[in-house]
Amino acid sequence: MERADRLGRTAGGVVRIASFNVENLFNRARALERTTWTAGRVALEAFGRVSELLEEPTYTPEGKREILRELQRLGLRNGDTARFARLRQNRGRLVRRSRDGRVEIVASGRTDWIGWVELITDRVDELALLNTARVIRDVDADIVGVIEAENRLALKRFADAALVVDRQVRYPHVMVMDGNDERGINVGLLCGAQYPLIAQRSHVDDRDTVGRVFSRDCAEYHFATPHGQRLVMLVNHFKSKGYGGKVASDAIRRRQARRVAEIYQSLVADSTPLVAVVGDLNDTPDSEPLAPLLSETDLRDISHHPEFDDGGRPGTYGYCTARNKLDYVLLSPSLFDRTVGGGILRTGVWGGRRGQLWPVYDTMARAVDAGSDHAAIYADLEPL
Repeated sequence: MERADRLGRTAGGVVRIASFNVENLFNRARALERTTWTAGRVALEAFGRVSELLEEPTYTPEGKREILRELQRLGLRNGDTARFARLRQNRGRLVRRSRDGRVEIVASGRTDWIGWVELITDRVDELALLNTARVIRDVDADIVGVIEAENRLALKRFADAALVVDRQVRYPHVMVMDGNDERGINVGLLCGAQYPLIAQRSHVDDRDTVGRVFSRDCAEYHFATPHGQRLVMLVNHFKSKGYGGKVASDAIRRRQARRVAEIYQSLVADSTPLVAVVGDLNDTPDSEPLAPLLSETDLRDISHHPEFDDGGRPGTYGYCTARNKLDYVLLSPSLFDRTVGGGILRTGVWGGRRGQLWPVYDTMARAVDAGSDHAAIYADLEPL
C-alpha cells in the first residue's frame, strides 16, 4: 500500500515541484526585518544607491556630495558603524572626518581605495528556522525552488540537519548560485535523489539596452527524470516593490519578466518542452510588469488549474489576499497537461496581526516564530 503524506499526496504517485521564499536561513540583513521595516526601508534605498556610486571610476564633486548624503541616511557620516550598515575602508580612505566636524570624500574614484558598504546581519531566530524546515517537510516536494538562501553551504547545512526523513537526507542535491544582490539574497534549489541536477546556467550577466537585467539571478537548472526526460526550472526573485520608486521598480520587473520569457521560449524552441518558471515575482498576476511573462507566453499558472487548492485565499504573502499573490509556479503546456493538482501551504505564515486568519503551527506563538512571511506554492504532476 502506498504511503500518503500529510497533504494527501501519494508517495511515488505524482511529482511535486514547489517554490518557497524562506526569508534567509541563518543570517538576515537587519534592515529587512519586519519589526524595523520603516527605518530599514530607508537604509536599503541608501545602501543600493551608495553601492552604485562607489563603483564609479571617478567621483565627481556632485558624486561626492551624493555619496555623503547616502552615508548620512545610513548613519555612516560620522562613523564607520551604524544600526543597519558598516563602512569598510580596508586600504586607502573614502572618508576623512576632521576633529572640527568636517566630513569629506577624499577618494577620487574607485581605484583610490579598497572597501565597501555592507549591511549588518542578525542571526535568524532558531524557532523560525525550525518552522521553515517544517514547511518544507510538510510540502514534501521532489524539487523546491528556494528563494532568499544566503549561499549553497548554508542551504546544504540546513538540508542535512533539518530535512531528514527516516535518517535519510531528503534532498541530497542542493545548489545555489550567487546572484547580483549584495545583501546575500540568492535563489537555489533542493531536489530529491530521483531528480539529479545534470546542468545549470546562470543569467546574472544578462543585459538589455538598459543594462544588467536581474536583481539576483534567473537560475536555470536542468534535471534528469526517472523516465529519461529533461526537466528545466527557472528560479527567480524579481525586484521588490518594497523600496525605490514605483515607476523605476515596475520598469525593472518588466525587463526581468521579458528576459525570463525569452529564456523560456528559447528552451522550448530548442526541443526542451518540460519547463517550469518558479519564484517570487513580487507582483500580481494582473500587473503590467509581469505581462511579458504571464500574458505574452503560453506559460500556465498552477493556480488556474481546476484542482488547485488555495485554501480560500489566492495570495501567498502577508495577509494572502489577491493583492498579495507574489509567488508562482508557471508551467509550460507540456507540463500543465500533466498536472493533476496543486496548492498553497500557509501554516508557516503568521495569519495576520493576531495569527488567526488561518491555522498555523502550534510552534508559532508570535509573528517572529513564523517560518516565513511567504507561503509555499506547489504543483503536482503525473510521473515524468
